[in-house]
Amino acid sequence: EFVNGRAEPWLTIVGLCAIMDPPRPECVQAIAEAHGAGVRVAMITGDHKDTALAIGNQLGLVDEKYNEAITGPELDALSDAEMRLAVQKYNIFARSSPENKIQIVKALQSEGEVCSMTGDGVNDAPALKAADMGVAMGKEGTDVAREASEMILADDNFATIVTAVREGRVVWDNLRKVLLINTPINNA
Repeated sequence: EFVNGRAEPWLTIVGLCAIMDPPRPECVQAIAEAHGAGVRVAMITGDHKDTALAIGNQLGLVDEKYNEAITGPELDALSDAEMRLAVQKYNIFARSSPENKIQIVKALQSEGEVCSMTGDGVNDAPALKAADMGVAMGKEGTDVAREASEMILADDNFATIVTAVREGRVVWDNLRKVLLINTPINNA
């Protein structure tokens, strides 16, 4: 009655404010490097589907192959077989619950993928634990997330993960070289 009972307008829009938190430039570069190294990067977020797609586009996660997003409620309606197909079809998972995060990780693993999960909150802890490599944020992350993960990022920067992958591949390559050289020599 208070609003509908007035004949004259009683509210006036004075202004509108929008806030944007753009991705870090080094994160965009790191994702491009990850793609070049054959590492698939996907985003699981609680954001709205359109917001997630816009951020994913800025990050380079949206392309010809992965041009759509799927929401948590849509994931909830899928069977296990459909879930395994969905994790291969989508790179952007919006409006995701903690249960959806675990479902995504397990579906990727059931497809033979090595799955890493990053997170910073209590709601991320179960998926961090379920992933092959849980990565928690060291500065802004919760104690629960840090305890559930295998690796903690001291600088909360995704680019550090790409650097770690690069260094790990160098170590693996060097180890293979040593084994390929030393094994025949030791057998002789």
